[in-house]
Amino acid sequence: MLVIGIAGGTGSGKTTVVNKILQQLNAEGVNVLSQDNYYHDNQHLTLAEREQLNYDHPKSIDFDLLIQHVKMLKNNESIEQPLYSFVTHSRTGDHVTVEPKSVLIVEGILVLTNKELLKEYDLKVFVHADSDERLIRRIRRDTQERGRDLQEVLHRYQTTLKPMHQEFIEPSKNEADLIVPNMRQNTVAIDFLSTVINNTLKKPAKNESVN
Repeated sequence: MLVIGIAGGTGSGKTTVVNKILQQLNAEGVNVLSQDNYYHDNQHLTLAEREQLNYDHPKSIDFDLLIQHVKMLKNNESIEQPLYSFVTHSRTGDHVTVEPKSVLIVEGILVLTNKELLKEYDLKVFVHADSDERLIRRIRRDTQERGRDLQEVLHRYQTTLKPMHQEFIEPSKNEADLIVPNMRQNTVAIDFLSTVINNTLKKPAKNESVN
């Protein structure tokens, strides 16, 4: 199994990169695990208390569970992936069964910050974007998709998102094997990643005989 970690700041275009790769490939052979589903549950806190938590710090992620799930998939075992709601800031209680495939993409802002998780990757990618561009995308996403107030988004950006990016996310770029500048026409990097993944998909499984 080929395991790829794709990180980058919020709004950098990680999901766009993943989707472009999947468009060029046989998506049937690729799994995508999003860090977004691995935030700690925090059901013991009230909604008001959960809204005040710092979700851009590595401690907000249940890395133990994420690493366990990556290892299980690499070991050809299925997992029960939790689902997370950004409206309630907690897990929904539902799960999605994920079966192992030839390629596993792990994507999220903090997926290159954990030393143990880094050991599981075959290829590490960082998607870079200008800070103004990332802020605009964050505002659009949080107000339109997650029902956030504009002032809340701007306040969170200044107090948590920006300093956490500078302390944890930007330095994790040093762990990357490939840095992708998220310009509109980013075909070279997408084609490279697609080729690497496609070559893996074409390889016969270990238990298959080659004549």
